[in-house]
Amino acid sequence: GRSPPALAALSQVLRLERSRRTGIVFPLQKLERYLAPGVDMAPFRLFQPGLAALQRAETLFRSGSGHAIDYVSSAVRMDHVPPSALPEVCFIGRSNVGKSSLIRALFSLSPEVEVRVSKTPGHTKKMNFFKVGKYFTLVDMPGYGYRAPQDFVEMVEAYLQERHSLKRSFLLVDGVVGLQKTDHIAVEMLEEFGLPYVMVLTKIDRASKGVLLKNVLEIKEFVKEKTQGCFPQLFLVSSLEFSGVHLLRCFIAHVTGNLPTVEAS
Repeated sequence: GRSPPALAALSQVLRLERSRRTGIVFPLQKLERYLAPGVDMAPFRLFQPGLAALQRAETLFRSGSGHAIDYVSSAVRMDHVPPSALPEVCFIGRSNVGKSSLIRALFSLSPEVEVRVSKTPGHTKKMNFFKVGKYFTLVDMPGYGYRAPQDFVEMVEAYLQERHSLKRSFLLVDGVVGLQKTDHIAVEMLEEFGLPYVMVLTKIDRASKGVLLKNVLEIKEFVKEKTQGCFPQLFLVSSLEFSGVHLLRCFIAHVTGNLPTVEAS
């Protein structure tokens, strides 16, 4: 099989010098020093696991004997979805936000897991289910906006409303362009159904420091003023450089009940 890319494993990140290490594990903290005095820092550090929790979470994403990570099936309707025996998380976002690339980065320590990443946006037309051993299921939802499947709303709304094993939705937002009109529709849908969700800013390696900071502060304000179900801390990721991927793995392990106690670092 293919070997995992550099920095996919925490052990490789720990070999880096301290500031680079922090930047990869906690990319949001790296931005803190550019904030104006008086900005409320609390939402930047709500979920700040220690090394043991990060390492424990990583084992869930590494397949081995007795722990298989598999693509299970795809579905376009709720009567096609696999039974919900495990806690579940789903990833939703605009077409071309980097959803499949992020899922591939999360599963990079198990290169045999087939996550298709398309060069053309809107490639995911179905709900794709990945089973992570006996711990949880991760669902890649079709993208909305540009080239969304025609029955997107029916498919996604039905899933969100009926899937009782769903523990958290991850709403992906492009780190270069920030929140778009179509993202607001997704937020409204999650809010209307009263579902807990978290916002993930993707492609942070492509955004300049200034653009990233502006988008982070705008979204942080939006979450505080306009949402009730959204976790106040934003997660920043780069599927290319693995920034934020280790932390996101840990948060997924936590919300699916596989990391009951998260000690602060």
